[in-house]
Amino acid sequence: MNVLMVCLGNICRSPLADGLLRKKVKEKNLNIEVDSAGTSGIHAGESPDIRMQKVAKDFDTLIDTLKSRKFIVKDFDKFDLILAMDKSNYQNIRQMARSQEDKDKVHLILEFTGNENLKEVPDPYYGGEQGFTDVYNLLDEATDKLLSKINN
Repeated sequence: MNVLMVCLGNICRSPLADGLLRKKVKEKNLNIEVDSAGTSGIHAGESPDIRMQKVAKDFDTLIDTLKSRKFIVKDFDKFDLILAMDKSNYQNIRQMARSQEDKDKVHLILEFTGNENLKEVPDPYYGGEQGFTDVYNLLDEATDKLLSKINN
């Protein structure tokens, strides 16, 4: 299985979700490929936001080697599951879909938490340090539940 995490710039939320899932996949010795991308491509080639790198490292998750890239239509061919961090990116990805099959691969990552009140991972970019920790906690839970669902 191949899983793609997607946010706007691919420097905060999606690289963290990528790093968390990669770490858990490795720990459980699962055959799942993980990557991340951004719908805007504005930060293509850049490392994750230094604040997100710090929070990830504080929780023993390394994301500093990841590089931002833009989501492209060919990603529908490579990935079985495309997880958007928020509704805006969800819509942007689905608008690029070539078929219903492509659209069916796209989900909001927080769907996997089962919390009906929480649909979107907030973008911590313009907020304070606590926002990055809050995003870590949300994505840690979401990736745990995602793996549980994939394994069942």
